[in-house]
Amino acid sequence: MTSWITAANPRGTATDVDCSHLSTIADVQPSTTEGCEDCLREGTGWVHLRECLECGHVGCCDNSPRRHATAHWHASTHPIMRSFEPGEEWGWCYADEVFLVHS
Repeated sequence: MTSWITAANPRGTATDVDCSHLSTIADVQPSTTEGCEDCLREGTGWVHLRECLECGHVGCCDNSPRRHATAHWHASTHPIMRSFEPGEEWGWCYADEVFLVHS
């Protein structure tokens, strides 16, 4: 399993704030590799994809019309997601509002 560390605040500036939710990260499998699972079910579209690092739910980003990744956090209280876009290696903790990178 990949280790994650806190990297930056919401403005992208380096921070020494720790993420208190790193222990919730699990070795997950994506719920789908076809797109946002909620958009696929609803027949709507997405911009970018995010994967919950606690359960594997794949949802769409906040630039997408339905913002399913954030909705998943509010419904499940699973705080950490990662980008599910090819070539992107970053995560985000909704609760602590910090960006994460692989250590």
